[in-house]
Amino acid sequence: MAGLVADRAVVLGGGMAGLLAARVLSEHYAEVLVIDRDTLTGASGPRRGVPHGCHAHALLARGQQILDELFPGLTRQLVEAGVPAGDMATRLRWYFNGRRLRQAPSGLVSVSATRPVLEEQVRIRVAALENVRFLERTDILGPTSAGARITGVRVRHSDGQEEHLASDLLIDATGRGSRTPAWLQELGYERPDEDRVKIGLAYTTRHFRLRSDPYGDDLSINPVASPANPRGAFFPKLPGDMSMLSLTGILGDHPPADYDGFLAFAKSLPVPDIYEAIRDAEPLDEGATFTFPASVRRRYERLPGFPGGLLVLGDGACSFNPVYGQGMTVAAMESMILRDHLRRGGEPRWQAFFKDISRVIDVPWDISAGADLAFPGVRGPRTLKVRLGNAYMGRLHAAAARDGAVTAAFMRVAGLVDPPQALMRPGLMLRVLANGGRHTTAEEAAQPLPVLRG
Repeated sequence: MAGLVADRAVVLGGGMAGLLAARVLSEHYAEVLVIDRDTLTGASGPRRGVPHGCHAHALLARGQQILDELFPGLTRQLVEAGVPAGDMATRLRWYFNGRRLRQAPSGLVSVSATRPVLEEQVRIRVAALENVRFLERTDILGPTSAGARITGVRVRHSDGQEEHLASDLLIDATGRGSRTPAWLQELGYERPDEDRVKIGLAYTTRHFRLRSDPYGDDLSINPVASPANPRGAFFPKLPGDMSMLSLTGILGDHPPADYDGFLAFAKSLPVPDIYEAIRDAEPLDEGATFTFPASVRRRYERLPGFPGGLLVLGDGACSFNPVYGQGMTVAAMESMILRDHLRRGGEPRWQAFFKDISRVIDVPWDISAGADLAFPGVRGPRTLKVRLGNAYMGRLHAAAARDGAVTAAFMRVAGLVDPPQALMRPGLMLRVLANGGRHTTAEEAAQPLPVLRG
């Protein structure tokens, strides 16, 4: 604790963003208190506070790297516990526009853990920290303030008793339902502007026991939705003979929860792999549906004023279309920004912090919002940058169906490890131009993989 900043930090929300914030705060505060309305200790399945927890999730490669930095050995321990893992570009079967991407090593690890399993493993490690304490089954009523500073939070315990908890720093990691904009207004501040991309997305998920193995060496089968084929799916392999299938549909074309409707939706996907795997599989549960109306980015960095002693991160700052798997990874990247600010020897200044996380958000927001605007029914500003980007990405995906080196480069950018500019390197652009306009045959897809150079 040589870098002690103050006595107590309070984290609102015990999901991934809150847990990672608590891990970082534990290095600089004498006590870290994590408050959540759910039961956290011993929770091993989907929680009420994470309504999308039973659906397919992805931790991108950059998020995996950060978790291993904050919790050394986590990936190795998950693999030893039987969680499937492998290279993002050689062990996942990706389809874009109905075409299977060629595989080639990217050097990035994908761990096929469900959201509840991953969150539980992180939570166990955070709970083991001596100066971190969980306050469970507790409702958050609102912050308290003195002048221009947040001084704590009011809570209501499960027995109905209310309490004021003092804080030197209050972190809002409550997610999409964050009430900080309303709290700001109540305190006399402006609400942040919001960027919205309305997509009308829904996931429907079922679990199956398979009668045959459709995966081979692959960890997941993922036909990605596109303007030509707006229905998509994520079909990750689970330990044993179990599998999870999350079907996705946008703009109101939502996958049904009933078995016959679910099966028919799977049959309508642009590739047959998934339907053929589940049509005679044993269904293990009823369908569960999660709706996501819009991606929302709150522009805290543009506010003229903001109270000291309060910060927002995770989905409360930016809630991404979940099909791109960016949420947990961006929260992890924001936790590292928080760590950098704390290591400067004092409480993070709100404006500098929000400007720094805004720069982290820029790339994944451009990736996901730009890709969503490729769908004609999605409303939003289609700038020249968006139109050119989508045109190039269409050719890049087509090239990746023929050239595994393009797939590997794309996965490194999608995994938030390499910057988007990496896709504009002259050598890669030549590959895209050479291969981006031709159809890939089954014979070509079976040819030996090329090697990405320079």
